[in-house]
Amino acid sequence: MSQLPEYTRSQLALRNGQDKPQIWVAYKGVIYDVSESRLWKNGKHYEHWAGQDLTDELPDAPHTESVFEKFEKIGRLSQPTT
Repeated sequence: MSQLPEYTRSQLALRNGQDKPQIWVAYKGVIYDVSESRLWKNGKHYEHWAGQDLTDELPDAPHTESVFEKFEKIGRLSQPTT
């Protein structure tokens, strides 16, 4: 996975299905392309928006993290420097 390109939170935010055609979400530091999912049409999935890190939101979801296995890994979410 270290071969995957790194993207900032700002770059991820642009892949929200509105600003750019790609629909990406991040989970546990990995960015997934959910563009082909009918459940993410227009960058929205129930109360969740694409272009964000959904790690903290998954515990409230009716599914487990295994849902991400069917999506292509696009990159890694860069960690902010302090």
